[in-house]
Amino acid sequence: MATRTFTAILHKEAGLWVAECPEVGAFSQGSSVEDALANLKEATELYLEEFPLKDGPPAFLTTFEAKCV
Repeated sequence: MATRTFTAILHKEAGLWVAECPEVGAFSQGSSVEDALANLKEATELYLEEFPLKDGPPAFLTTFEAKCV
């Protein structure tokens, strides 16, 4: 079984840490960053069991600026 690196985006919401893996669209949460990441890893692995990734270039993360009013 291959191992691949994924992105995790975390933010705090209503006292919990919410974690998202944008490459596959998996979400999870936890009471700490470590819990949220562990739960996201499990959610991502379960997702990938059902929907394996196809070969192709990996996604990449970038930033952009937008005006805030």
